Amino acid sequence: MKNISLIVATAVSMMLSSCGMGTTGTTSGTTTGAAGAGALGSVISAVTNGQVLGNVLQSVLGLDKMTKADLIGTWTYSQPGCAFTSKEMLAQAGGEAMAQAIKDKMLPTFQSVGINSTSTKITFKQDGTFTSTIAGKNFSGKYTFDEANYKVNLQGLLLNINCYAKKNSNGIALLFEASKLLTVIQTMTALSGNSTAQTIGDLSKNYDGLRIGFDYKK
Repeated sequence: MKNISLIVATAVSMMLSSCGMGTTGTTSGTTTGAAGAGALGSVISAVTNGQVLGNVLQSVLGLDKMTKADLIGTWTYSQPGCAFTSKEMLAQAGGEAMAQAIKDKMLPTFQSVGINSTSTKITFKQDGTFTSTIAGKNFSGKYTFDEANYKVNLQGLLLNINCYAKKNSNGIALLFEASKLLTVIQTMTALSGNSTAQTIGDLSKNYDGLRIGFDYKK
């Protein structure tokens, strides 16, 4: 609970700063102060109704334990995914608001290389095999799942790569270290140019403990 409080305090600090709280003696200071008070009230409300706790569970790897059975099925890409390796890393980055901002930053990057809900999906089978499509290109093989470390190893002709599995409220996420996600995208999309590499590299450099990838739903 102490770590959740730290996340909330960080978020409040960011909002107060952006809203100009503390400005006095001018009409604009009064207006922004009122807006800041409203934002603060929203955070307090979120704490009391459990929203913050739910968001933290979705933004930190390993808090909501997965089993191999949770992976089984066909999953369709819904949006970029991201999570941090610990609650402390999430707090240092600025909390759940920053996690959402990272997803928003990745969205046009994914769209530019053809990753969308019709071109990207994955099926995990009970027998330890998988089939997937990323940006319209097929990738299949065998997989293993290390439940203790929520790590999935995907082994196929195109790639042999590790990622991390996480439960979401309406599906799962497969998340990668930044360099490995770049390898996946470059391999599957025959990527040319460096704009995608730049975006992923910047995120990796600016946020410790960040894992980024794909949110899926059934």
